[in-house]
Amino acid sequence: MTMKPLRLFLALFCLLVAIWLVLPTLVIIPMSFNQNKSLAFPPSGFSWQWYENFLTNPDWSSSFVNSLRIATIVALIATLIGTLAALGLSRMKHAGGGILRALLITPMVVPGVVLAVGIYSVYLTYKLVGTDLGFVIAHTMLAIPFVLIAVSASLEMFDVRLEKAAASLGANRFTTFRTITLPLIAPGILSGLLFAFVTSFDEIIVALFITNPYLKTLPVQIFTSITRDADPTVAAVGTIVFLATTLLIAAGLLLGARSKRS
Repeated sequence: MTMKPLRLFLALFCLLVAIWLVLPTLVIIPMSFNQNKSLAFPPSGFSWQWYENFLTNPDWSSSFVNSLRIATIVALIATLIGTLAALGLSRMKHAGGGILRALLITPMVVPGVVLAVGIYSVYLTYKLVGTDLGFVIAHTMLAIPFVLIAVSASLEMFDVRLEKAAASLGANRFTTFRTITLPLIAPGILSGLLFAFVTSFDEIIVALFITNPYLKTLPVQIFTSITRDADPTVAAVGTIVFLATTLLIAAGLLLGARSKRS
């Protein structure tokens, strides 16, 4: 098999795998326009009523605002902490740096249910269940590893000789960081910011443990609706979240690719 047919075969194979992975997600799009009050596929008729219900129903609108507010705060805090951690770890050349890095990415590898039970137990003691602060702390812990990885990837491509050159020309550490380091690792920081936002906005396992009837995030409201009503509003919300998340992740990947090229 020559090189060109081999590349064509691999491209076709990758396309089929991508379709296989994405197709179950794309099913919710036509379901969101179902005229009947059922999550049926193929849909019967066409209607915008479920999108209207999402915009006008207080349960859906308030949970969306809650998720948006919490995710924004989490993204900012996690980006700040994750960036500082990545900068510190990049300058640690001994074994302790690897141990600290492993500890910081632990929330990514620990099963979500185990983490949720631990957080819930601590929150009961300190009365953080069902509070904005509780959600922000828990989601920040989950989001920091994504920021750490994104910023660390940018720092791997960063030439430290530029900092030394700036210092030799009289720049202090803050000026060097502001004018040299920060602009060069900015794509990684922005990528981490986007991933932190998406992580908080889509998180469901921990949120189910620490929520209450007065403070629900959008994923919790989706879970509640699917177990109670199961109307196509869930599909409409899923479609909106899927499209928004896809755009955010695509932006993060583009920023990461730009960081590697620069």
